[in-house]
Amino acid sequence: MVNFSTRLPHSLAAVVAGALALGTLTASAHAQDLKVQHAKGQTSVPLKPKKVLAFDLASLDTLNALGIEVSGVPTARFPEYLAKYGADKYEKVGTLFEPNYEAVNAAEPDLIIVGGRSSAKYGDLAKIAPTIDMTVDPKDYVGSVKRNVQLLAKIFDKQAEADSQLARLEQSVAALQQDASKAGKGLLILTTGGKMSAYGPGSRFGLLHTEFGIVPAVEGLATTNHGQAVNAEFILKTDPDWLFVIDRDAATGQGGGAARKVLDNDLVSRTKASKNNQVVYLDPVNWYLVGGGLTAMQASVDQIAKAIAKK
Repeated sequence: MVNFSTRLPHSLAAVVAGALALGTLTASAHAQDLKVQHAKGQTSVPLKPKKVLAFDLASLDTLNALGIEVSGVPTARFPEYLAKYGADKYEKVGTLFEPNYEAVNAAEPDLIIVGGRSSAKYGDLAKIAPTIDMTVDPKDYVGSVKRNVQLLAKIFDKQAEADSQLARLEQSVAALQQDASKAGKGLLILTTGGKMSAYGPGSRFGLLHTEFGIVPAVEGLATTNHGQAVNAEFILKTDPDWLFVIDRDAATGQGGGAARKVLDNDLVSRTKASKNNQVVYLDPVNWYLVGGGLTAMQASVDQIAKAIAKK
């Protein structure tokens, strides 16, 4: 080993020795990094990162369910079980769509999590700190939710907790699929600003059919993000046994009950769903804002299972 004190001035020797020590620590830290696969590719992330910014509400939901704290979140409308993240204790680092890059930089995060609405900002955020994209695949919704949960559990060393909650979710989905296959045909609509859109298999809310087992009341609906524009005449013509409704206005805080007003008409009242009291108003925040988080997913399965069981 080189003795720097005999070949360099004392002060410089201390600086070099310090740098070497820091390099050793850095190498040690990098040895603890994990290479993880996500929606945008592969990223090296630190094991059990201390300072985490979560722009994706589904991931925030899952982290909360696994008992993992985050440091920063977007300004958003949180469901009751995530209401604590509205407090000043948690740094506000932008919105669901647009990061506040100054706040993100100042936070000096160890890990940034994006997904869904924030996915488009992955490239910019990845330049600041290790970033992973947890966007759910609508064509394999439950499968990608499970992979995301397992990925976060691996990063934060929470595998046992994740396995327990995933096992419960899988059992609930399997039971719902069996009951749903015999429940009749269903149609899912989203209302906003007095208008309606219908969503079927392959759409952003298609898991109602492809994963939960509700038989579609109509085939060939548009699978664009905004669904297929429909009206009361369409609902009567389709005449579903079950009508599942997402009130977007309620989800975004623009007033609850708007969906009921839209559907309060003679045409809808003549459908089998209305006559048999089988119009189900889905939890709008869970379906529209949170989506594939552990708590939201379990609650969605439970709500539909309970509705069908009352048939």
